Amino acid sequence: MGEVLLSVIVPVYNIEDCLERCVNSIRSQTERNLEILLVDDGSTDGSGALCDRLAKEDRRIRVFHKENGGSSSARNLGIERARGEWLGFVDSDDWIDPEMYALLLQEAAGRGADIAQASRDEIDEDGNRRPDVCAPPEAVTFCPAEDFLRELLLHRGDCSFCTKLVRRSLFVGKRFPEGRLNEDFRLLVEMLSEGAGVCILPQQMYHVFYRLGSNTRKKDPDDFSRVFLDIVDNADFVEELVGRRYPQLKAEAVRFGLFQRLDYLLHIPIGRMTSKDPFYRNVIRYLRRHVRDTLTNPWLSSKNRVYLLLLTAAPKTVRKAHARLRK
Repeated sequence: MGEVLLSVIVPVYNIEDCLERCVNSIRSQTERNLEILLVDDGSTDGSGALCDRLAKEDRRIRVFHKENGGSSSARNLGIERARGEWLGFVDSDDWIDPEMYALLLQEAAGRGADIAQASRDEIDEDGNRRPDVCAPPEAVTFCPAEDFLRELLLHRGDCSFCTKLVRRSLFVGKRFPEGRLNEDFRLLVEMLSEGAGVCILPQQMYHVFYRLGSNTRKKDPDDFSRVFLDIVDNADFVEELVGRRYPQLKAEAVRFGLFQRLDYLLHIPIGRMTSKDPFYRNVIRYLRRHVRDTLTNPWLSSKNRVYLLLLTAAPKTVRKAHARLRK
């Protein structure tokens, strides 16, 4: 494995307080044959200068400064400039264990996998560990593409590219969608549609720094992140893909579409729930077309069914009641 170069891409934007911890965790990897690409996405604090200083300390670090375009734009630039056969991604406020990439390379090579995934945990601002988002397997597991897609549709799989090591060839003709959130899901589904299975390690070696105020974790409950629009668009995308590529997963794909719309409706500001909003109007139409699926789909919980049926019948009334419960 020593002959294989690994490229680790880190998008950087106004993250001066966390960046050094992140980069040092990559520099400390037991797999030494790697390069670190720091893509400064138009930072306005001292992050760009910190990138340059870190590059002077370690010649494996390369820095690219660009105008602000978002995380996907920064990642895509990193993909274009990467020299490695394998690509990894680390968010600049997170950190990784020293042996993560060595173990991922070892398992990917041993099992002939194009994607290897570490398990993860989440640490809050006070240093407390949060409940696991995805349950780690008990042992190293190879998950064929169809099985992994099924886990994603049931919200049991990890779609993040940060926990993964991906063979460069899978990015040929593919990039992260720019100007969107939930972008990892979209790109990973595209790779799975071509039959790329995933080797999953049980060790929780990727550490997510969970803090309020990010794109998807707003402090103000009235904020409406565009992620709730993108998750619905991605549900439509994957439902169409399943119809072409994995028709045996139709029930799971419909469940996913219903669940994503439920999430959207439980977060949309009441003032936006109007027939003049075409996105909202289409969400309600979907629910009304799938009342039978809401009643019979085996992958929905009883609570999901009740909320979906109520929102289908009286969306504003239910949304107002839910808003009061959240306060």
